[in-house]
Amino acid sequence: MALLPAPVERLILALERLPGIGPKTASRLAFYFLRAPDAYAVDLSQALAEIRSGTAFCETCFNIMEAGRKQCQICSDEKRDQSTLCVVEEALDVVALEKTLGYSGLYHVLHGALSPIEGIGPEDIRFRELEERIKPGAIKEVIVATNPSMEGDATALFIRQRLEKYGITLTRLARGLPVGGDLEYADQNTLLRALAGRQSL
Repeated sequence: MALLPAPVERLILALERLPGIGPKTASRLAFYFLRAPDAYAVDLSQALAEIRSGTAFCETCFNIMEAGRKQCQICSDEKRDQSTLCVVEEALDVVALEKTLGYSGLYHVLHGALSPIEGIGPEDIRFRELEERIKPGAIKEVIVATNPSMEGDATALFIRQRLEKYGITLTRLARGLPVGGDLEYADQNTLLRALAGRQSL
């Protein structure tokens, strides 16, 4: 005999598939939706339905955008620096960089990183499209802003090896100590990278 009605079980199983959501959190969320006003559940279901039908990927940079457009707002903005391209793993990385208000160039979203262990190679990310954007010669600098992880570092190395033949400037985001952080609490890798990336005063 099932302990919970089938719709509740299905919702719990669906929520469990979300990243960072375990069985307990999925159960808590499912029971929250049971108690929530009907309007809240309707709004949520509509938002989930529209996230697929109402969005698309930019044909140029592969960032997420509203459906019905060919290019995202960043690619279609002629005021942005057309000679600088920042390569990121995911669309959320674009949001993070844009919030800094410190970058005015273009982007290229790879939609992943190289991971031989998981069987993710160059053909599984948007690398071919990145190389096609570099070939015409308008791009003078590529900023590699992949995550500071094994996969991110492997992707950065691959990008450098494949793009250096085009004679462009290849840079990588600096890594090191966070602002307000204490040396005693930093891990060894962070300290090593902070030392390697030191700047003149």
